[in-house]
Amino acid sequence: MDTTFWDRIYADEAHVYGTTPNDFLREEVARIPAGPVLCLAEGEGRNAVFLAQHRHAVTAVDQSMVGLAKATRLAGVSGVTIETICADLGAYEPPADTFAGVVAIFAHLPAPARGLMYARAIAALRVGGCLIAEVYSPRQLAFGTGGPKDLALLPSLETLTAELAGLELVVAREVERDVIEGRLHTGRAATIQLVGVRRA
Repeated sequence: MDTTFWDRIYADEAHVYGTTPNDFLREEVARIPAGPVLCLAEGEGRNAVFLAQHRHAVTAVDQSMVGLAKATRLAGVSGVTIETICADLGAYEPPADTFAGVVAIFAHLPAPARGLMYARAIAALRVGGCLIAEVYSPRQLAFGTGGPKDLALLPSLETLTAELAGLELVVAREVERDVIEGRLHTGRAATIQLVGVRRA
């Protein structure tokens, strides 16, 4: 799923993952302290705009400039502003000790790159800052309602818990729920939900 793949997906005039925020993020957003928020694999901007509407200064990072252009337009029509950065998440290094929150919703990377992404995300948090993530679990392959079709991109709860060892995990669970997000995430799904706080 390289840049060309995502540019082609996001070339659709409609927002293929919808314009409303992820349900888990909406439930947990109050855990993020006041301050700037980093959104990883942000695509078309639905979560970034939601966070900006909650008075966070938001930096949205994605490998697709096509997706980020849609994110900027969505912010404009929603009456907020966001900063966008086009970058490969496997190589992107955010500034350390900067963000009150990091959000990674359905940021599916292969193991080496994913581990680096989370390590850098933890380092980017201020002390007291909060990471919120939701990903499809390996059981999602049986549902076929969205997400990668490659098991290598679907980490287990145990794997993610290890990769987020630098945080105090206050939510770490695998759930089965309905995910209704545009035309590409629609139906019953198996996901892993995580909230972690940097204590030091």
